[in-house]
Amino acid sequence: MDLERLIRDRIRDVADYPKPGVVFKDITPLLADHTAFAGVIDSIVDHHGRGAIDKIVGIEARGFIIAAPVAYHFGAGFVPVRKKGKLPSRTHEETYDLEYGTETIEMHVDAFAPGDRVLIVDDVLATGGTAAAAAELVRRAGGEVAGLSVLIELSFLDGRSKLGNLDVHSLVSV
Repeated sequence: MDLERLIRDRIRDVADYPKPGVVFKDITPLLADHTAFAGVIDSIVDHHGRGAIDKIVGIEARGFIIAAPVAYHFGAGFVPVRKKGKLPSRTHEETYDLEYGTETIEMHVDAFAPGDRVLIVDDVLATGGTAAAAAELVRRAGGEVAGLSVLIELSFLDGRSKLGNLDVHSLVSV
């Protein structure tokens, strides 16, 4: 079975979660399947070129699950981007619109050395607000955004349009 089919078969739609009208993409069946999960990690690393990245940014919370093993395979550091108030040191923050509200995310101000090549990793690209905010945080902290990798792209929400010329790699587009 090809990787895209394997991924699609292991993503469960949950209607009206976290609020009415939203169809949540539950990736827990995929995470529980070693072959599918390993395929996701390998595909991201292969796409961006092993050794070409200094730091991996994982976006809270499901992005952490994917970003940490990607960082390990790159031999790169892992930098968490979290919701406001969750990081213990001085931070940059960025507020953005979600598909179903607004949110503020933060990253430590000292997360990168000047010029670090940074890959942003998340589970879903929806409206593009979270990814665009994370990219802005990376730039503000001195990193160079090398790209964005997501497991699922909700193409009907046109999130790519908020990301300019950023290299966007999605494993599945719906």
